[in-house]
Amino acid sequence: MSTIIEARSLTYTYGVGTPFEHTALDNVSFRIEEGEFVGIIGHTGSGKSTLVQMLNGLVTPSSGEVYFRDKNIHDKDYKLRDMRFKVGLVFQYPEYQLFEETVYRDIAFGPKNMGLSESEIDDRVREAARFTGIREEQLEKSPFELSGGQKRRVAIAGVLAMRPEVLILDEPTSGLDPRGRERILELIKSYHRERGTTVLFVTHSMEDIARTVERLIVLNESKLVLDDIPENVFLKADFLDSIGLDVPQITKVFMLLSEKYGINIPTSVYTVKYAKKIVDELMAKGEIK
Repeated sequence: MSTIIEARSLTYTYGVGTPFEHTALDNVSFRIEEGEFVGIIGHTGSGKSTLVQMLNGLVTPSSGEVYFRDKNIHDKDYKLRDMRFKVGLVFQYPEYQLFEETVYRDIAFGPKNMGLSESEIDDRVREAARFTGIREEQLEKSPFELSGGQKRRVAIAGVLAMRPEVLILDEPTSGLDPRGRERILELIKSYHRERGTTVLFVTHSMEDIARTVERLIVLNESKLVLDDIPENVFLKADFLDSIGLDVPQITKVFMLLSEKYGINIPTSVYTVKYAKKIVDELMAKGEIK
């Protein structure tokens, strides 16, 4: 795989020289490979949203650089506007940004600004609508007539219609009921699986992240503190708890089993599927019955 986005020593400070000066991001570096599905997690105020807005070029770092396909996006001759079509960002509560008269026109807004032909725009709108489960008859409705979950899917469709090379989603399941949250997670996983697009999924929910991503970046107090596969990250359950991050319920269950019964159960268990695999292996060895 080749590197598609690289963050080099990113730092961002708000209100420099004022009583409200605050470092939102402190010397953060990492690489994202093409086609990866990466989770970015941290408690509120850890710097997640600032970071992803830097990767999209919406926020300029106080120091450090962002590279997209080996090019510094803040070089004076770099076309930042074009890059934002390639790195699509779905903000938290994106339905608040819906503004057009119809669902169709909202989804078409991005492709239209790319200067595409009407036929190409139409193809992209309908493709994005199908992918996000928006029915044909809903395209001519006002987006404000839809449910919260449907509005969220319209907003995501508007970004997918631009066919970004990198899809960044900032807390995409925030405020949704369990059914709506599950639909959004399945949508994201299906999109990654079928298109192979690089996906960065920002959340504070360990339950959502555990069954979705293949790599985890953990932020705490503006710094990057962990960057590894989920299994290795959840091995550090005590550390995660110490920085205010909850672990998945299934991990808690296995931690309690290990503590109470002395069974050698790894705390890296983070999904029900993985838990079943571990239990089956322990039963085969006769360690549990």
